[in-house]
Amino acid sequence: MVSDSPVLAESASARRLLILIAPALVVGVASALILLGISLLAEQLQDVLWETLPQALSIGGYSSLWMIVMLTATGLAIGLVIRTVHGHAGSDPATTGLVDPPMPPDVIPGLLVVTVLALAGGVSLGPENPITAANIALAFWLGRRIAPQTPAALWIPLASAGTIGALFGTPIAAALILSESLAADGGAPGALWDRLFGPLAAGAAGALTMSLLAHPGFGLSLPPYPGPHWGDLLSSVVITSAAALLGLAAVYAFPYAHRAFRTLRHPVLMLTCGGLLLGTLGGHLTLFKGLDEVKELSADPNGWSAGQFATMAVVKTAALVTAATCGFRGGRIFPAVFVGVTLGLCAHAAVDAVPPALAVPCAVLGVLLAITRQGWLSLFTAAVLVSDAAVLPLLCVASLPGWLLVTGRPQMQLHGDGTPLR
Repeated sequence: MVSDSPVLAESASARRLLILIAPALVVGVASALILLGISLLAEQLQDVLWETLPQALSIGGYSSLWMIVMLTATGLAIGLVIRTVHGHAGSDPATTGLVDPPMPPDVIPGLLVVTVLALAGGVSLGPENPITAANIALAFWLGRRIAPQTPAALWIPLASAGTIGALFGTPIAAALILSESLAADGGAPGALWDRLFGPLAAGAAGALTMSLLAHPGFGLSLPPYPGPHWGDLLSSVVITSAAALLGLAAVYAFPYAHRAFRTLRHPVLMLTCGGLLLGTLGGHLTLFKGLDEVKELSADPNGWSAGQFATMAVVKTAALVTAATCGFRGGRIFPAVFVGVTLGLCAHAAVDAVPPALAVPCAVLGVLLAITRQGWLSLFTAAVLVSDAAVLPLLCVASLPGWLLVTGRPQMQLHGDGTPLR
């Protein structure tokens, strides 16, 4: 039969992939613009709340009093919004992941409002979860109306890839994350790449849009890695494993903290108490999502003692668990990176022979393995922080004992009944 010709089948497959390019580019660019718009709005509000307003009141912007007042007020404001808006700004964030099924589109405005308030108010969460959820919902809703004949499952990977590409400034991150959830159909050669074709285009569009408009950068200004030594192999394994254990401590504390906040029953009360607790936890370096703060720390790796770095890591871990369980909407990747960076700098400060360009990515790798349970994401994020290929083999080796520690353990995500997801 002519219709069974391999050449014709290949041509049909190629045409099917080519059709994906236009919607993938549109979704990728739109995802990046939404992320950029929310980020810029949050930054403007942050300047008002943490600089303009305290200066007008003659109060130190990062004094203990102002941090307590500001974070408590942020929790109260977000609680009132969640209580008032349609859809209550989405599901309980403790039960959601990075890529979830699309929510109703009328929930998106409330979700974006509380995301801006949390980012600006100093809550220790990143923008990745709520922005990805909003972009998935918008792409799914609009895509099904503009092209109702398209499969419903098309829009979720496109929107998630576009957002992840914009967040990390590269489509590789999106491809790596989605490759863990997209199984190749029947194991045929190239099947996985067929399924990643559209998401990779969306991720590239999102990353390029963000890079051209905002010039994001994840690289840290650490001293260059001098090159691998035999001692570095032991150091990488020990640091990654120790960081994974701290991440697991947060994971195991997660359901207990969630249960404690749920005893308060009312979202306004839960978030206000959560904000008050966040305000009392630490200093200004442990506030916000943590990306700008890790750049400040890495610019002077010898500026703090090992004890100070360890304290910051523990405080940020506690702040992450608190923020993610009391009802604040936000992601866990960026604060987890902060925890890893401070742990790595702690290891360097404690043992000067351990290069910071090795200690930092190893610690980030361990924390992310425990908190995200995404192996490729953890390895990629750790590697991109130092942008040195000489570190990559050591990270690959260190990831093995790190993964053995975390695999099969509970995840930092709960079922609807509050039990840990495995």
